[in-house]
Amino acid sequence: MPSLIDIRKRIAATKSTKKITKAMQLVAASKMKTFQRKFLSVRRYSESLLEALRLCDVLLTETVFAEKRENGSTLFVLLTSDKGLCGAMNTKLIRTVFRSQEWQQLAADQRELMTIGRKAVEAARGMGLTPVESFSGLTETLSPLDALQVIQQIMSRWESGEVRRVILISPEYVNPFIFHIRLREYLPLTPECIRASLHQRRGTEQVGESQSLEASFFEPSQETVVQSIAENVVQSLFIEAFYELKATEYSSRMVAMKKATEAADDRIKALTNVYNKARQGAITQELSELAAANEAMSSQDIYEITQV
Repeated sequence: MPSLIDIRKRIAATKSTKKITKAMQLVAASKMKTFQRKFLSVRRYSESLLEALRLCDVLLTETVFAEKRENGSTLFVLLTSDKGLCGAMNTKLIRTVFRSQEWQQLAADQRELMTIGRKAVEAARGMGLTPVESFSGLTETLSPLDALQVIQQIMSRWESGEVRRVILISPEYVNPFIFHIRLREYLPLTPECIRASLHQRRGTEQVGESQSLEASFFEPSQETVVQSIAENVVQSLFIEAFYELKATEYSSRMVAMKKATEAADDRIKALTNVYNKARQGAITQELSELAAANEAMSSQDIYEITQV
């Protein structure tokens, strides 16, 4: 059994760890709420843009964003966090994309991977894959420069004509304790994909039919307006996915740190019980030794008196 000093050191170390995990839990909870507000705000904006595109779907098919292609590779854009300590979120994201039918049914030369986040970069390297582009260390607030950098690379691959589909892999935030992994078709922006996205966002709410825009007035032109809306949709969908990733990351980290704090509490209680038992045993042993010594001294006194 360890000594009392060793047990006290373990208790002190566990208490220090508990302070750290508790602080990380509180910070994660605060940031989670911040990114919840951000991604919900962007989601409402994206929904408005998607609804505008739905009404313009006849004109949308003439843009490069809605171009259907028979040949070309599929670009998978995998979003993960840069840091760990957020439960199984990154593991689920990585496992989902590489085990998905979309990935496995394609030949190696028919699929491309773009990674966003250090964990995705490390996973690709571990599997011997070479991403067409990797991004890590993006600011959490996702500055316009960072967002534009990523979106330009995606659009560069799309406009080259070598890619026929772009699939975005990111978490879908439900609540602080639940999230789902989704593989969403990012490009092309077909009318079917737009309607499916609106239906997924609105749940049971019905998505109306497209309306004729013959009587509508566009300035400077129909093509320019639809092109601009489509560009904004591509940007807003990526920013929404990034903020939703961050909300999920911090909610997962909050839950993980909460569990770590509770585990530290249990550890402290267990060590305290061990310490008390060891201390009680030491006190009992000392009392026994004192009693034995007292008895020995009493016996010696009796022996000396008898000899006299």
